[in-house]
Amino acid sequence: MDELRARPQRRAVTVIPLRLLAAIGIGAVLYYGHAAFIPIALALLFWLVLTTPVEALHRRGMPRSAAAILILLVVVAVIGGSVNLVWTPAQSWWAGAPSTMRTIERKLRPVSEIMSRVELLSRRADQITASADAARPTAATRPVPVAAPTTSDALTLLDVTKTALIGTVTVIIVTLFLLAGGPPMLARMSGALAHDLPSAHMLKVINAVRHEVGRYYGSIALINLGLGVATGLVMWLLGMPNPLLWAAVAALFNFIPYVGSATTLLLLTIVAFVSFDTIGRVLAVPGCYIALATIEGQLVQPLVVGRRLELNPIMVFLALWFGGWFWGIAGIVIAIPTLVSLKVVAEQSRAGKPLQEFLSPNEPSRYHPKQVGASLGLMRDRKPVP
Repeated sequence: MDELRARPQRRAVTVIPLRLLAAIGIGAVLYYGHAAFIPIALALLFWLVLTTPVEALHRRGMPRSAAAILILLVVVAVIGGSVNLVWTPAQSWWAGAPSTMRTIERKLRPVSEIMSRVELLSRRADQITASADAARPTAATRPVPVAAPTTSDALTLLDVTKTALIGTVTVIIVTLFLLAGGPPMLARMSGALAHDLPSAHMLKVINAVRHEVGRYYGSIALINLGLGVATGLVMWLLGMPNPLLWAAVAALFNFIPYVGSATTLLLLTIVAFVSFDTIGRVLAVPGCYIALATIEGQLVQPLVVGRRLELNPIMVFLALWFGGWFWGIAGIVIAIPTLVSLKVVAEQSRAGKPLQEFLSPNEPSRYHPKQVGASLGLMRDRKPVP
């Protein structure tokens, strides 16, 4: 009897190191092979978002290939039109960057004078305590020769441009193939890789993931569009320059939780500090944006999206942090859809309740620790404790 009880523990001790080594190996492959995997991951994200309209057109009699091409053309046209709409304001703002820096320097001159005086006092104290060392020329005081510009910068720029173009084309082509194949193709591929899972169950899980993620991001897109319009209107009423540009910035950056809204707030505060002379008008800009972001995050989003796909804020922050460290901007973009997909998959799995609870915000634990172990595959031979 004791031998039977000890078997699951020995199995857990053996399985955990193997799974840890496998996770490290997969992470290393994804990290060093990011140039190949990032376009595939972005294509999967676009497939999850765009598959709902493609399947809707397919149900109305249009072939999947034609529906996929039509939806991709519409998306490219919308992106191109949006870029063209904000291109002129962005160029004018970028052209005025030197003047903006001079204005910031002028307004921060009293603070810089105080810091200069503090630094001067510190230098005098160092000269008094180490006059001999200060008189001797050191490597830090010698002029540093500036290297003449070479063609390496141009080659680097060309290499980055080539990589970006190849990645963009790869994302478009893979997304087109995924949309044209539809969920049945992914179900057959997943069933072939995982022999213990039937294709019917895989198709059910894939349909649930694409439906929930597509609905989630469709709702988030409409909410962010409304936030952008409201931000642009308020900035125009406050007299901010280029309100259309800040509307686009608010709408796009808000797709990144926490970090996006904080970045928008910082940019608006800097521009208001440069544009206005009175402290009241300067504070009105970040104050109005904070009010809009609070209404969007605390009222509009819970009403539209609901609590079903809400995520633990700590997990969101960690996902953004590790995603940015792992894959840069692409990792930040993919982090939240990955968490949402994991939560949906956990909802469709009989052993996924602990993972679902782990990803959900502020829900008390209703599961015994042995159930958590069973769901992780560590105690499969034992029945979960009710």
